[in-house]
Amino acid sequence: MHLKEILELVVSKKASDLHITTGEPPIIRIDGELIRTDFPPLSADDTKSLIYGVLNDSQKVSFEKDLELDLSLYLPGLSRFRVNVHMQKGYVEAAFRTIPMEIPHIDTLGLPEVVKSLARKPTGLVLITGPTGTGKSTTMAAMIDLINRERSCLIIGTEDPIEYLHTNKKSVIKQREVGSDTHSFANALKHVLRQDPDVLMVGEMRDLETISTTITAAETGHLVISSLHTPDAAQTIDRLIDVFPPAQQKQIMIQLAGCLQGVMAQILLPMKSGAGRVVATEVMIGTPGVRNVIREHKTHQIPTQIQTGAQYGMHTMDQSLKELVLNEKVSYEEAIGHVKDMDSFRDIPEKFKEG
Repeated sequence: MHLKEILELVVSKKASDLHITTGEPPIIRIDGELIRTDFPPLSADDTKSLIYGVLNDSQKVSFEKDLELDLSLYLPGLSRFRVNVHMQKGYVEAAFRTIPMEIPHIDTLGLPEVVKSLARKPTGLVLITGPTGTGKSTTMAAMIDLINRERSCLIIGTEDPIEYLHTNKKSVIKQREVGSDTHSFANALKHVLRQDPDVLMVGEMRDLETISTTITAAETGHLVISSLHTPDAAQTIDRLIDVFPPAQQKQIMIQLAGCLQGVMAQILLPMKSGAGRVVATEVMIGTPGVRNVIREHKTHQIPTQIQTGAQYGMHTMDQSLKELVLNEKVSYEEAIGHVKDMDSFRDIPEKFKEG
């Protein structure tokens, strides 16, 4: 069994992920569901051999030192993959995420129109949030591609690892990979303002130092697009503030209130038709009311600000889910598993609750 043979199956089945784990055949994820392939179960030697076959010597040394490794893998004529290598009960295992060769056009993703407006902002902080595997990287890549097609500017991205490969159009794009081009997100951001950027893309805001330098960059006249693993706008703001020591939190609230342009949280749900998945979103825009709520750390008021901000393009996740049900894109049963306030679903006609 060769890894390329397994990855060819992943691409042919349009699977989003591949899991190489001991004692199981290769497992793929299609439209959110895990499916065991027809390959034979893998022994510990099999998993190590398959995974080490795509690592160079320095990557092997790094993995054996840290027991964790993120990398990107390109197979010519097939696809690109984001790879995480890890240990599990003493065995070498890995997860592969398929990365399409072409960056999808932003109009094809089912995102709200206001996302394009956020990408066109000249300065400030735009955050794309949601659980792992919900398309955050794809959304950010599509936003960067929109800027690349419309503006003449310098875009610098820092990723771990690089996923979508951009080519220069109107803009010049530099993509830096943590580990090979820079030691960390925070280290890259410390020096990036000396590189004459107009737009920054930060793959993920993981820690205090990265969050602090990202907010500072957004304050200094740059557009910064980044991501967080938070489920909604209110928890995103809380996460950004709570990561700082109490003595610094008031200052961060002021900075964040001043530079935040918007937050979009997203999840992917299986379509009612059974063919593919569709995105549900929550959007918060940095209006004067939202900025004031952030400045005063009254994040419990954010859902109300979103519900009453439709004229600015804002909507809650519950409103997005309800619209998907009424448009028969998502089943009622699937949607209510993600709803926070069931009162918002009480007026859905019975015909949408059947089957």
